[in-house]
Amino acid sequence: MSLQYIGKRLFYLVVTAFVVSMIVFGITQILPANAAVMMLGEYATPDALAAVEERLGLNRPVAVQYLDWVWGILQGDMGNSLRTDLPVGPVVFEALGRSLILAGFALLSVIVIAIPLGVFAALNRGKKGDLFASFFSYVGISMPEFVLATLLLVVLSRPEIGLFPASGYVPLSEDFFKGLWHIALPVITLAIILTAHVMRMVRSEMIDTLQSEFVIAAKMRGLSKYTVLVHHALRNSLLPTITVLALDVGYLIGGIIVVEEIFAFPGVGRLLIVAVQERDLTMLQAGALVMSVTYSLVNLFADMAYAYLDRRIQYD
Repeated sequence: MSLQYIGKRLFYLVVTAFVVSMIVFGITQILPANAAVMMLGEYATPDALAAVEERLGLNRPVAVQYLDWVWGILQGDMGNSLRTDLPVGPVVFEALGRSLILAGFALLSVIVIAIPLGVFAALNRGKKGDLFASFFSYVGISMPEFVLATLLLVVLSRPEIGLFPASGYVPLSEDFFKGLWHIALPVITLAIILTAHVMRMVRSEMIDTLQSEFVIAAKMRGLSKYTVLVHHALRNSLLPTITVLALDVGYLIGGIIVVEEIFAFPGVGRLLIVAVQERDLTMLQAGALVMSVTYSLVNLFADMAYAYLDRRIQYD
């Protein structure tokens, strides 16, 4: 992969972030009430509303407000929260870090479970093991995350069982094992759902790859079953899986909102829910922008992993 291609993709990322910023800012501008009304309430006096609008610059043209917001972001200032009047940048990135930790453990669980399970199902195609794995995948695909999360919450965090805490968060830097204990239920919820998608993809691609000519040729050359399976079949079967994992990261960043809300996990998803409920437009704008940029970076890393696994792929 050439540096020219990476530079071009980074340029596209900047363009994407610019377009998303315009969309997010435009949507927040067409809401029924402006920021001054949201801060002071609907019964505020006109003089008080005018003073707040003057202080926040809301009486200026929308284009000027947008350019000031973008200029502030380029300088590292995403604005202050309308609810707490504190800078939103540190709050958003701290919440994003927690969500990435949750997503990272979920993806690690998916990789450890889904890939071997998919390979096992492909090698035992049509047998009991394949049927069991397929049944598990159908259950995971058909069950929405809020249903599965609620079910796990009711069953595994009941006072009689007390296997996992129902909510809360402990930083891993303070107490690693206690932190893992608190994020176990959200991770299990996400891992079950994503494992079903990835396992079916690995199974399907592995079956096709095992029937390909280069795998048959490798077997005829007398290579060991392990070498054929790992270095030839599995390596090529993982290419579409990387795409699915990259899309799943987008789901984890955006769709994780429901799971974070159910388990009261202080991630970026729950932060956005609070921002919507409290009409905190500045926090909402910053959170949506950061999430879109993170998703774009994940797709860039996925393309780089493609080129690493398949040397025939060259991005120029």
